[in-house]
Amino acid sequence: QVLLVESGGGLVQPGGSLELSCAASGGTAGTYAMGWFRQAPGKDREFVGTMIWSGGSTFYADSVKGRFTISRDSAKKTVFLQMNSLKVEDTAVYYCAWTGYKSTFYGVSDELRYDYWGQGTQVTVSS
Repeated sequence: QVLLVESGGGLVQPGGSLELSCAASGGTAGTYAMGWFRQAPGKDREFVGTMIWSGGSTFYADSVKGRFTISRDSAKKTVFLQMNSLKVEDTAVYYCAWTGYKSTFYGVSDELRYDYWGQGTQVTVSS
């Protein structure tokens, strides 16, 4: 069992920045990746980015590439999502997700790959 606790959401103006954090606890020894997804009102949940825990490689959705950055504090088992140059269309509930090592058809950008989810944190970009 892995518990994910997110924080850092809020209201920001277009062009502004915000940083989300996600702290993992519990059975995290077999972490393969920790990622971020988001869901805007009336839309499906979509991939934002993820970090492969061993080595720290990161992958991003095209819509956020160059604006969002994922980093981590390994000792605290915490992953961060730094969001810069925010746009109105970035408004959504952001979810942290965790996946362990396993045989699966699903890639790291597919939500079905992930085993545990945070509660979500609202990010609103508005003037």
